[in-house]
Amino acid sequence: MKIKKAELLITAGRLDQYPPEGPLEIAFAGRSNVGKSSLINTLVNRKGLARTSGQPGKTQTVNFYSMNDEEFRLVDLPGYGYAKVSKSARQKWAEMIEIYFKNRKSLIEVILLLDIRHEPGEHDKMMYDWIKACGFNGIIVATKSDKISRGNWQKHISIIAKKLGVEDRDFIIPFSSLKKQNTEGVLDTIQTILDINSDYDPLAEIEKITEETE
Repeated sequence: MKIKKAELLITAGRLDQYPPEGPLEIAFAGRSNVGKSSLINTLVNRKGLARTSGQPGKTQTVNFYSMNDEEFRLVDLPGYGYAKVSKSARQKWAEMIEIYFKNRKSLIEVILLLDIRHEPGEHDKMMYDWIKACGFNGIIVATKSDKISRGNWQKHISIIAKKLGVEDRDFIIPFSSLKKQNTEGVLDTIQTILDINSDYDPLAEIEKITEETE
C-alpha cells in the first residue's frame, strides 16, 4: 500500500465535531507518548502531519486524518494512563471513546500501540479487552522496537502476548518510527483490513438501522 496524500480532517473535542460517516476508519489507541502520532507521520512519510506532544496526557481530542482523498481515514485517539490528568478529563475521554467504539459504523478496526520494551500495564490490559469486547481483532503495534535488538523481539512479543492473552502472535507487529522498522508491515496490515472490509458500506448500515427504528 502507498499513501500518496494525507491531511488532517478535523480535531474533535466533542462527539458533534466528528466528521460525517462514510470512508472506512482505522483507529490507533495507546498510552500517552507511546508513539501514535509518530506512527501516523511515518506511515504517510510526513514529519509534521500528526503533531506530537511533549507533555503526556495533553492531547484529549480525537484526530481524524484523511488518506488518499478520503479513500479511508486514520484516527488518532487520546492517550490514556497519565496519572496527572484530572478524573473529569479521564471520564470525558472514556465516554467519547466508548461511544465511538460502539456506535461509529465507519470504524472497522482499532489498533493498540504498546511500548515493546515494557510489560503491558493495567490500563493496557483494560484497553485490549475493551477493543476485543467491541468486536475488533486486537491487532497490536509494538513501538520503539529500535530500542532493543532484533534478536530479542520475539521474547518481548511473547511477554506482551502472555500478559494480554493474545492468541495469534502474528497480530503483534514490532515497529520503530525512528528507524522506520516494519513500516511496510503496518501498511500491509492496514491494506488487509481495508480489503477484508471492501464490500462494507457504513452509510448503508446506518440507513438500515434507521429504517428498523422507524
